[in-house]
Amino acid sequence: MKIGLVGNPNVGKSTIFNALTGLHQHTGNWPGKTVTKASGYKKYKGINYLIEDLPGTYSLMAHSKEEEVTRDFIYNGDYDALIIVCDAVCLERNLNLVMQILEITNKVVVCINLMDEAKKKKINIDLNRLSEILKVPVVPATARSGKGLEEIMENLSKVVKNENSYFQIKYNEYLKEAIEELEIFIDNNELNKDVVCLNLLTNKKSTVGNYQKLYNDKIFLNKLSEVKNKLYKKGIKNEDIETLITEEIVAQASAIASKVVTFEKKDYQKRDRLIDKVVTHKIFSIPIMLLLLLFIFWITITGANAPSQILYDLFFSIEDDLTNILTYLHIPDSVNNMLVYGVYRVLAWVISVMLPPMAIFFPLFTLLEDLGYLPRIAFCLDKAFKKCASCGKQALTMAMGFGCNAVGVTGARIIDSPRERLMAILTNVFVPCNGRFPLLITMITMFLIAGGNSFTSSLVLTLFIVIGIMVTFLVTKILSKTLLKGVPSSFTLELPAYRRPQITKVIVRSIFDRTIFVLKRAICASAPAGLVIWLMANISIESESILQICANALDPFANLIGLDGVILMAFILAIPANEIVIPIIIMGYMSLGYLTDMNDLTALKDLFIQNGWTPLTAICVMLFSLMHWPCLTTLLTIKKETGSLKWTILAFLIPTVVGITICFLVTTIYNLIF
Repeated sequence: MKIGLVGNPNVGKSTIFNALTGLHQHTGNWPGKTVTKASGYKKYKGINYLIEDLPGTYSLMAHSKEEEVTRDFIYNGDYDALIIVCDAVCLERNLNLVMQILEITNKVVVCINLMDEAKKKKINIDLNRLSEILKVPVVPATARSGKGLEEIMENLSKVVKNENSYFQIKYNEYLKEAIEELEIFIDNNELNKDVVCLNLLTNKKSTVGNYQKLYNDKIFLNKLSEVKNKLYKKGIKNEDIETLITEEIVAQASAIASKVVTFEKKDYQKRDRLIDKVVTHKIFSIPIMLLLLLFIFWITITGANAPSQILYDLFFSIEDDLTNILTYLHIPDSVNNMLVYGVYRVLAWVISVMLPPMAIFFPLFTLLEDLGYLPRIAFCLDKAFKKCASCGKQALTMAMGFGCNAVGVTGARIIDSPRERLMAILTNVFVPCNGRFPLLITMITMFLIAGGNSFTSSLVLTLFIVIGIMVTFLVTKILSKTLLKGVPSSFTLELPAYRRPQITKVIVRSIFDRTIFVLKRAICASAPAGLVIWLMANISIESESILQICANALDPFANLIGLDGVILMAFILAIPANEIVIPIIIMGYMSLGYLTDMNDLTALKDLFIQNGWTPLTAICVMLFSLMHWPCLTTLLTIKKETGSLKWTILAFLIPTVVGITICFLVTTIYNLIF
C-alpha cells in the first residue's frame, strides 16, 4: 500500500517517517523535479507499506516547488491513504491544511503529534470530538518517544477501505453560486466538484488533471468568463478569489479549534515570547547572531584540527604501500606517480581537510534548526533583504552556505518567488563554505594574528565573513535593479516553539543528508583535478612546466589585484575543491611535481615572504577566497537547480568580477597610502 505523509513544516513529520520506516529508506528526486523525495518501507501485520515523506506545506494553494510536489501528489490520487501530521500546540493553523485535504479524500488518518509539549503547556484537545467533526480517525502521538505509531498503522488499514465522502467547507454565497453554475461541466466523481470548480475559478489548471480539456471548450470558457464577471460586479476580482477561499477555510478552522481545544494556561507561550523579545530584538538580534556565528566557528576551528591531522597522517601513510602495489602490478612509473601523487593525493587532501569541519559544522547548524533559532534569523534579516528587493528566507540559504555553498543553493528551493530564488542562488557563494576556512585561518594565523590565538582568529574570521554578508546584500540589490528586477514578495514565516533538539537524530541526519552528500560530490570533482594538476606540473616545454608557464602568463594581471601568477593559478586549478589552494601554491613556489604540505606555519610564512608576500597579499588572498567563482560541485548544483547554462555562467562570472574589483581597489588604495 502506498501512503503519503503530509503536514505543515515543523510538526515532526520527518520524526514520524524515521520512526515508522527505520533504516528502510531511500532518497531521490520526484519525477521531473529537483525536489528531493524520501521513501521508506514498513511491514505491519503482513501488509507492506511504501511511505512517501512529502515536503512540508501550509496549504494546497502552492507557491513553491516543494508545495507543488505535495499538492500534485494529493490531487493525482496515486496513493491508498494519507497520514496528516498536526502540531498539538498550534492545531488551529494545522487544520487549514487538514480541511483542504479532506475536501479531496477521506482516506486519511490525522495524527496529532507533540502531545507531550501540549501537556506541558496545559493545552487539552478533545480528540473524539475532533474525529466526529472531521469524520476520520484522529490519533494522538509523541513521535520522539514512539507513542501513537502503532495506532497510526492500525487505523491506516481501516481508512483505505473508505468510500469517498468529502468534507464540505462552507463557502460564502457568492462562491457557492459560482460553483453551482460551473459544476454541470464536471462529469465524473474523481474529485470533489467544489474543489474542481474553485480551481477552475482561480486558474489552477495543473491541479484539475483531466479537466484541462475544458479550456478547449468554448461553451465552458464563455460560462467561466460569465461567472467571473458576476463575481467582479459583486466586488470580487480574479486575484481576490483565492483570498476569499483562504478566509473561509481559516474562519472554519478557527471555529473547529474553538470546539475541541481548551487552554488551562492563557500564557502558555510566555517563555518563548520572552526569549523572542531578546533574540528578535531590533538592536540585540544582530549582535546575538554574530556572537553565535563566532562561537560555532570557534568550535569548528578548534575541534577540526586534531581529526584533520589524524586523517592526513592515515591517508598519507599508505601512499608508499599504494606505490608498491602498483609497481608489483607492473604499472609504469609515470602512470604510478600520476595515480598516487596526482589523483590519490588530491583526494586524500580534500577528505582530510574537508570532512572534519563539515562533520562538526553541519550538526551544529542542524541543532540550531531543531532548536527553532534559524527561522528567527530569517525574521531578523527580512527587513535588510526586503530593502534589497528580496526576502528573509534568503538568510536561511545564506546560513546553509557556511557549511557548503552547494547545500545553500539547494536550500533556495524554500523561496517561493523564482526571481528571489535566483538571487539567493547567484549570491550564495559570497559566504565562505568549510572548504575555504582552512585558507582563511592560515592567512589570519600567519599574517594577521601573532601567536595564532584560536578565539582571536575566530573573531577576525567572523569580521571577514561579515564583509561577505555585506557584499551579498550589495550584489542582491544590484541584481534586483538590473537582471532580476521586481518587488519583494510576501511570504509565510513560522516562528516555531523552542524545542529540545534530539542530539542523536541531529547527528545522523546532518552526516547522511549533508556531510556525505557534499563529500561525495567533492570527491567526484577532485579526482580528475588531481590528474590535471599532476600533468601540468610534470609536463615541461623547454625546461619549464606547463604550470609555471601559465603562472608566468597570469603574473602581470595578478599583480594588479594584489596576487601573483602562482596564487591565481592555484585558485583556477582548485575549482573542484578550495581545500587544495595552499598545497598548489606551495607546489608552484617549490617547483615540485606533486602537491605537498608544510605543517610548520613559520616555515610556510618564510616561503611565502621569499616569494614576495606582504600583509597586503594575505588580505587580497582572503578577499579573493571570499569572492571568486564557486567550486565545481556548486556550479553543477546550480546547473541542476536552475536548468539553465546562462544562470550557471552568471553564477561563475558575478563573484569573479566582484572579487577582482574589490582586490584591485584594495591594492590601489594600499599602494597609494604606503
